Amino acid sequence: MDFDVVIVGSGLAGLSAALRLAPTHRVAVLTKRAIEDGSSERAQGGIAAVLGEHDSFESHVQDTFIAGAGLCAPDATRLVVEQAPGCIAWLRELGVPFSMEEGALHLTREGGHSERRIVHATDATGAAVQRTLIDAVQATPAITVFENHTLVDLITARKLGRKGQTCLGLYALDEATDTVRTFRAPQTVLATGGAGKVYLYTTNPDTSTGDGIAAAWRAGCRVANLEFIQFHPTCLYHPHARSFLISEAVRGEGGVLRLPQTMGGTRFMPAHDERAELAPRDVVARAIDFEMKKHGLDCVYLDISHRSPEFLNEHFPNILAHCAQFGIDITREPIPVVPAAHYTCGGVLTDLQGRTDLQGLYVVGEAACTGLHGANRLASNSLLECMVFAQAAAESIRGAGAPERWVLPAWDDSRVTDADEAVVISHNWDELRRFMWDYVGIVRTNKRLERAMHRIALLKNEIQEFYGQFHVTRDLLELRNLVQVAELIVRSAQARHESRGLHYNRDWPEMAAPAVPTILVPDAV
Repeated sequence: MDFDVVIVGSGLAGLSAALRLAPTHRVAVLTKRAIEDGSSERAQGGIAAVLGEHDSFESHVQDTFIAGAGLCAPDATRLVVEQAPGCIAWLRELGVPFSMEEGALHLTREGGHSERRIVHATDATGAAVQRTLIDAVQATPAITVFENHTLVDLITARKLGRKGQTCLGLYALDEATDTVRTFRAPQTVLATGGAGKVYLYTTNPDTSTGDGIAAAWRAGCRVANLEFIQFHPTCLYHPHARSFLISEAVRGEGGVLRLPQTMGGTRFMPAHDERAELAPRDVVARAIDFEMKKHGLDCVYLDISHRSPEFLNEHFPNILAHCAQFGIDITREPIPVVPAAHYTCGGVLTDLQGRTDLQGLYVVGEAACTGLHGANRLASNSLLECMVFAQAAAESIRGAGAPERWVLPAWDDSRVTDADEAVVISHNWDELRRFMWDYVGIVRTNKRLERAMHRIALLKNEIQEFYGQFHVTRDLLELRNLVQVAELIVRSAQARHESRGLHYNRDWPEMAAPAVPTILVPDAV
């Protein structure tokens, strides 16, 4: 399969890059499942942009710096903030139906923001944006979408015995034919999202298995700041609910966190931080974790019932309807919530154009570490980052010229299929996610990290044996990537001898100076 650009991932980052490139390039978009599956579609809150009369770029930058606990890269932060209004204008031109009020965009507020600057489409912004972009992509002849294609590995000059650090394309498993296909392109963009499925409880979809991060690492790219896993404070807690996020905007519009009614329904956030429910996510998640452990609770409660039913139906129709499916009337009672793994703040190290250590390889979106998020992502900066760096990568690719197209070898699929493979993969997946939750979660210790690394080493050897001997499946590929990313998360956590932002270690409770990113370098480089 021969293209000018191959993009892996069909979220906001991948589709934005594809649309930016389509006027001049033949683009392939690979996605593991259907084109609409992914984290972008689930984003509820919105997109941060300075559009209010009393707002400023400097205020947005400072809010991002504060949330990032001293680790945000100033150049990346200013680039993203200043590009935000233009990105919103681009989406509006494409037809995204953002919420309006009196003829202007309605701006809401979320935790960590000092002003109302969240552009949204009620409480389903990601779905509205994704649907619009999917329609645009499907109407663009220069873009070919390959659904149910799972990234196996990148093809590099080094792997072919040639000199240089260059990405030449990739192998992808086509589930429809159960064969591995070769995609050749002088430019490859990884927009594969984060790695939330490495944890037992997550707001992420099943597709969030760290595929791009793991593949880029194996290909020789550095990664950075992977110890900073953001746990969203408020995921719906119900035995039949699965990974449903209760938007930050609920707290932005006055929602308060309470203990159970059996304990008086006491509001507890003011005792943890003067910003109360509007504190950054790391603060709120740790406060909830503290209260749950202190009182032996399965969950806490988010109460927005003091707002009128009309207000809730207008601003949070999807949350209201989803909770109602489980017998929870948010107009009259609080919502049971727990923290859950939500966002991978670190990732593959890139520059301001999305370029990596490999020539011809770009990474954009959650899989990348641009320096924007620092030690903790500010709410609603993620969709914004996707668009800014998708545009930057597209501009870089357009100016890259037409390098030589190499002859690439076909995938060696002489391996056999083993009847026990599925059972082993299932058990290993479950074990990995449980010990990562227990040992590498919201609160960490050196001993817990050591235990996690020991388990990872055992699993990694077992999985590598399977990968080397048996026919690849999506489950096997995802597990291989999750174990690799889990190792990188733990190695990064062990390297940070302090507590900062999302990384809290009881053995290193203080924040050290100066603030330094954690950068891991592959042994092969």
